[in-house]
Amino acid sequence: MPFQRVNAMSLTGWLRCLTIAGGLSAAGDLPALHAHEPQLRTGGAASSDPHEHATGYVYHDLNGNQTREAGEVGLEGIKVSNGRDIVTTDAEGRYEIGVDEDTIVFVIKPRGFISPLNELNLPQFYYIHKPAGSPASAFPGVSPTGALPESVDFALQSNEEPSQFKALLFGDTQPRNVQEVEYMAHDIVEQVVAENAHGASLGVTLGDIVFNDLSVFGPHNQAVALIGIPWFNVIGNHDINLDAADDRHSDETFESHYGPSYYSFDYGTVHFLALDDVMWHGPEEGRRGNYTGGLGEAQMEFIRNDLKMIPEDQLVVLMMHIPLVDVEDRQELYRLIEQRPFAMSMSAHTHYLRHRFIGQEDGWMGPEPHHHLVNVTVCGSWWRGTPDELGIPNATMSDGGPNGYSIISFDGTDYDLEFRAARRPENHQMNIYLPQEIATIDAITTAVVVNVFNGSEKSTTRMRILPDGEWKPMERVDGVDPFYTDMKKLEAGPFPLPGTPLPGPSITDHLWRAFLPAVLPVGTHMVEVETTDMDGHVYTDHESLRVVALPRPTTPPENAERTSAGSSRSRGRGRPQ
Repeated sequence: MPFQRVNAMSLTGWLRCLTIAGGLSAAGDLPALHAHEPQLRTGGAASSDPHEHATGYVYHDLNGNQTREAGEVGLEGIKVSNGRDIVTTDAEGRYEIGVDEDTIVFVIKPRGFISPLNELNLPQFYYIHKPAGSPASAFPGVSPTGALPESVDFALQSNEEPSQFKALLFGDTQPRNVQEVEYMAHDIVEQVVAENAHGASLGVTLGDIVFNDLSVFGPHNQAVALIGIPWFNVIGNHDINLDAADDRHSDETFESHYGPSYYSFDYGTVHFLALDDVMWHGPEEGRRGNYTGGLGEAQMEFIRNDLKMIPEDQLVVLMMHIPLVDVEDRQELYRLIEQRPFAMSMSAHTHYLRHRFIGQEDGWMGPEPHHHLVNVTVCGSWWRGTPDELGIPNATMSDGGPNGYSIISFDGTDYDLEFRAARRPENHQMNIYLPQEIATIDAITTAVVVNVFNGSEKSTTRMRILPDGEWKPMERVDGVDPFYTDMKKLEAGPFPLPGTPLPGPSITDHLWRAFLPAVLPVGTHMVEVETTDMDGHVYTDHESLRVVALPRPTTPPENAERTSAGSSRSRGRGRPQ
């Protein structure tokens, strides 16, 4: 069944109504959702000693009403899992799989089909068996589900899935309240809707969907649903029940909204694995709860079983929240994917963008380094920074890049990535930092620094003086974004900027530097920068520079702090008018 994109209607008015009414404070205030529950990391539903067995059918839902009717045949060879084991349906579409009193059963969507979507465009591909419901918690989990139904059936509808398609990647949307949902709606969702979702077939949020207040799942989901495409979700460390006694019960509220905390599906020629790499260690006497990056034994068995059924020549995409290099049991995962010719992974969590090429230094034994994308975050630096004319914080990330999202395009086993900054044109891919004015004698010692937001060690960058200056290669350097440093100085000075201060700067590996030509005549000049990324995309940008015969007078000390950020410029920092 084709997907109908939803119009971005008056989201502002809707969200403001929520704000005036006091927001949504409990899951009971939200639209009814299918309640489902987590599979276990150790023992439980995914164990080899099930208490009983779930049986049912996976069938072709011809009319999309999610009820099997005459003429709707069962589908053979469809994979069904309990979070550890995977079985396939027989010729009649029937399956049987072990469950216990805390099990989620889900279908692994094959190419050419799609699971039903609820009113929030969230795929409904799972069933929870939890007779006693979730333990008591600050945020509601799953209500008691009662006895196991006689038949647990899964509907699939036909869906055209070409080898070439796009997906949207959101990292850390992370609103802590409805006000920050409104920031996200204005800053990101409106832009995506205006561009018809960039033609994407699906989207995914790579964890930290919200910021500890799990009642915000509801308004967040309603805002993202306006994009109008199927939306998948990965669990993050701010999406768990922080009062849970252990990891087993930390995902209760997340899964009541989104289903299993780890799962897989095919779309087109790509196999997607959504992983839960947040391992929660509950509070103990004298110690608060904390989390580490980890997968756990049950999930690892699911991954093993899943990948056994995926052809070697199929592209596998791993989606997680905590970057792969920070997952404690990653070496076992490496062994499962490192000999595959086509595999990549993606995460978020760090609030800066980085391309990691994992190699022998981290124990990777594959013939080629593994590409891991640490994605740009929607909330940037947790919706902090100076507000613009609409009251939305600039949210600049600690690497100096703007908040935004990514578009990943697939073509068989090939893929490429495009960075998009919030409320900026698609060609806004870098910031050029250089003084507004220099003396002729200072040209040879004046550096041009460029922050290429989606740059990596596989990018090349060069510069020249227009109209006919020679191209000069720029050197990639690790460092702190200079404009971000200037913003932090202003925050600490006698005339601080309004808004919540930004976090401290981080070291980034996507800065390039080169010095101006030794001789520049007096006048105004235009610097052109060209960068080519790992996928061959070429972007250019420009910055003007004024050259004077003599140095300008020294700034009086009492005004030095106020004007420090004005001595150099970086394009595109302000919001569009």
